[in-house]
Amino acid sequence: MADDVVLTEVRGRVLLITLNRPEAMNSINTALAQALLGALDELDSNPDLTLGVLTGAGRGFSAGMDLKAFAKEGGPKGFDKFIEDGCKKPLIAAVEGFALAGGLEIAMACDLIVGAENAKFGIPEVGVGLFAAGGALLRLPRRVPYGLAMELALTGEPISADEAVAARLIDKVAPKGGAVDTAMELAERIAKNAPLSVAASKQVLKAQQGHTEQEFWAMQQPLMAEVFTSNDAKEGPAAFAEKRPPVWSGD
Repeated sequence: MADDVVLTEVRGRVLLITLNRPEAMNSINTALAQALLGALDELDSNPDLTLGVLTGAGRGFSAGMDLKAFAKEGGPKGFDKFIEDGCKKPLIAAVEGFALAGGLEIAMACDLIVGAENAKFGIPEVGVGLFAAGGALLRLPRRVPYGLAMELALTGEPISADEAVAARLIDKVAPKGGAVDTAMELAERIAKNAPLSVAASKQVLKAQQGHTEQEFWAMQQPLMAEVFTSNDAKEGPAAFAEKRPPVWSGD
């Protein structure tokens, strides 16, 4: 429906998720936050899907929190769940135009970020009496040099896509209007692989931060037990031996 604030489209083993409040620059209110959680549940629960691509309708990815809604009713309910937990399967952000404030925090809650060459990235919350409380101050220093993270947080000024990719804030630069296509190309490279293996690789990489080596090996064991005994773990070697493409079942 045209009035759905989040749209989903299945493309092979990839779920394209579109924030759909273009008239409000895809700013985040409770309706959008709840619909986004629903789309991620769809992604995580469908064994026929390996990963998702998240983008925004209209001229930008997202301008962050809906300040008019915030003034009336407080922060968007459910947004913190996405920011803190994300989803189990990989998610690629495809950014056109801008990812600002909570919009950048949505992008950084994804696993990979593709930005169009005209895109801007920033956390301008200090200019409206707030601060970037949706994960930017945690995730920015993990992606970019500490000084750049501090500059973005204190000045509120955005940086370009070229500056963002040079600093590793984003992973790829696409032509203007081509962020989704570039993200889908990357997604399709990922989707060729076994779904359980892809999800486990994401989970282990995210969880290893802050663990000792001993804790890492213990944390990895349950995932090994699940993945290495799966049907896909049998299909992969069989397909290799028979010199044919594997047919993944996701279990």
